[in-house]
Amino acid sequence: MAELLTNSMKTHVAKPAEVDRAWYLADADGVVLGRMAAEIAKILRGKHKASFTPHVDCGDGVIVVNAERVRLTGRKEEQKTYFRHSGYMGGAKLIPFKRMQERHPEFVIRRAVQGMLPKTTLGRQMLKKLRVYAGPDHPHKGLVTKPLKVKS
Repeated sequence: MAELLTNSMKTHVAKPAEVDRAWYLADADGVVLGRMAAEIAKILRGKHKASFTPHVDCGDGVIVVNAERVRLTGRKEEQKTYFRHSGYMGGAKLIPFKRMQERHPEFVIRRAVQGMLPKTTLGRQMLKKLRVYAGPDHPHKGLVTKPLKVKS
């Protein structure tokens, strides 16, 4: 029995210096918000890699274009709201999805992905590798990117 324990395989633990980063390009045109956010969170976290380690940021970067064209299913477009509070008594603000989509379409996707990442320093570090743009243009043209397919 002791022989089996000593000859067993070791678990590989990724170190921050060993991580190879890649960049993905996602087009949000007509894609459901939740499905896309889940896929982006998986890439940012690094769960798509064999060398995934929970306590190390081993994920890749994601660039999202056409954020203004993301869609929701059902009646969420009329019902979904975003909550903010000023810190003062009665300072609660509820902003409907449609108004947020018109004014800050990047925030909608960023907030959905942020909710799916860890609520720690590591999660905030992962969120820095997410770039969201409202239109089809982005300033990262020279970057070699892989396409990110999201089922809609």
